[in-house]
Amino acid sequence: MSRIPTPTVDQAPAAAQPLLAGVQKRLGTVPNMFRLIANSPATLEAYLGFSGALGRGKLAPATRERIALAVAEVNGCNYCLSAHTYIGLNLAKLDAAEITANRSGASNDPVADAAVRFAAKVATQRGQIDDGDIAALRDAGYSDGEVLEIVGHVALNVFTNYVNEALKTEIDFPRVDARQAA
Repeated sequence: MSRIPTPTVDQAPAAAQPLLAGVQKRLGTVPNMFRLIANSPATLEAYLGFSGALGRGKLAPATRERIALAVAEVNGCNYCLSAHTYIGLNLAKLDAAEITANRSGASNDPVADAAVRFAAKVATQRGQIDDGDIAALRDAGYSDGEVLEIVGHVALNVFTNYVNEALKTEIDFPRVDARQAA
């Protein structure tokens, strides 16, 4: 059970209800994380805005899922591992071997590998990277804008990891547990 209420869409604050309706329209359901965040309409709006903006970026959806899996494993977030494993398998069409690699901070795809390794390092080292880390991304073909998007996806996923771990969001996806403690 979560540490704060997870309202239904109808029980959520009035300002959050249209935002949750948009989630319902886009996803066909409203996962527990969105409903929990709806306790603060401002926070839900901020999350959806940041997520939506990054979703319109240049990074491929599969790469975004790979990053989410790597960051969730770094932070030991079972909710996010469960959600992104489901999304990775069913929407991004990642296979089990790729998801295992992503959770280990890598990818079986050479180009995506540079992004996932960088994202995992940013998360693990709390942004304290060096020039060689940026050079590895550029060598893999990533632009400066894509470097910023990767950092943005790390930040977005750290936010959801922290929300879900701090507030113990009830997992509503097939459960996946972190291999390592944060």
